[in-house]
Amino acid sequence: MGASGPARPAPYLRIAQLLRDRVASGEWRVGDRLPSRATLGAEFGVGDNVVRRAQEALIEEGLLEGRAGSGTFVRAPRQRGSLSRTASNGSSPAPAGFTGTWEARSIAKVPAGPATAVRLGTGHDGMCVLTTYEFLTDSRPVLLATSWEPMAVTGGSAVVLPEGGPLAGAGVFARMRHLGIVISRVVEVPRPIRLSRDQAHLLGLATGAQATLIERTHYADDGRAVETADWIVPSDLWDITYTIATPAPGTSALSVRGR
Repeated sequence: MGASGPARPAPYLRIAQLLRDRVASGEWRVGDRLPSRATLGAEFGVGDNVVRRAQEALIEEGLLEGRAGSGTFVRAPRQRGSLSRTASNGSSPAPAGFTGTWEARSIAKVPAGPATAVRLGTGHDGMCVLTTYEFLTDSRPVLLATSWEPMAVTGGSAVVLPEGGPLAGAGVFARMRHLGIVISRVVEVPRPIRLSRDQAHLLGLATGAQATLIERTHYADDGRAVETADWIVPSDLWDITYTIATPAPGTSALSVRGR
């Protein structure tokens, strides 16, 4: 048997390098829209699927970005932000460290799914107000969140919609105080995930890109869960910083753990 030659790279990797070279040479500049996949496929002699995989690889690298309904563009370098998961008074829906705007959409009387019902302590038929958020920097989504609040808590009140009424956009703490509810505890569970196709399109990232899912739940001082949310934090865009308070001088660690 004769010696085999070096393995050839997968076709999409070859196309990715050709696209990368065009950006490096200045032929395509920041903000330029790439030709259609069909056009590039015809030029390079490959199918649309090969071009798609090449573009997705460069999107994950951060060189390109996909804009839903518009195409694929050369992306300006994005600076990483830092989200601080430090105790706050909940004065807005935005997390500490985020500077920008947000868009929200609420739907009332949505049944809680099984996982949400467990987190809220309601039955599967417990009705919620479902609110989806897109947090934007320079008009582009950089964070996503979905929030559920039991209708049993806010239903029939002036603050039933998080982004409507007299306390629109004021945050969970302020809205619950309006109802005489004091939030005494917030629990967060971070999990590594990969972005779904829809999430990736909204964020201008590649399908399957790494992100952190933060499951956050607010509890009242009587133990009730009054809100739970899923935060999607793209690993390409954000560092997540947790600040942990230390015991006051003279306080034993045992007494802190037993609180």
